[in-house]
Amino acid sequence: MLRCRGRLAGTIVALIAPLLSGAQYIRADLDDRILATHNLERASVGVPPLRWNASLAGSAEAWANRLASTGRFEHAPEDPRTPEGENLWAGTRGRFAPEAMTAAWIAEKRHFRPGLFPDNSQTGRSEDVGHYTQVVWRNTREVGCALASTRDEDILVCRYAEAGNYRGERPF
Repeated sequence: MLRCRGRLAGTIVALIAPLLSGAQYIRADLDDRILATHNLERASVGVPPLRWNASLAGSAEAWANRLASTGRFEHAPEDPRTPEGENLWAGTRGRFAPEAMTAAWIAEKRHFRPGLFPDNSQTGRSEDVGHYTQVVWRNTREVGCALASTRDEDILVCRYAEAGNYRGERPF
């Protein structure tokens, strides 16, 4: 019994140790982990997986760094020549894994109802599903994300091509 408990304790420590190592764990394989989380949800609704786009990640990095340096939390101005979708997330520095960051957007699924955007929120507010619908938008094929940090906060910016959340269209 004691031996089994020892193995169990060792297994638990091995599983949670990366979570306790702070920002290094969060940044390790960030792109692969965020992409996997997106694609798992996309597969659940039957839309094709996203591909990682380094150019979108570079654009996301520039905006994440700007948000971190200014202390503001707002969407980037949209360039009508090359529209990109954008999801933002912020939380206590070093406390959230990339999967948890993107899961916050996916959790909006609880308010989602099938229909045309923006009339697909059970609450009547498109803001309550807009991050989720961008994650699963059927015409979106690429994503790039970046993480920036302040002394107290991590800021994740994801950019999407093709942009989603177009009025009068179905997300999937």
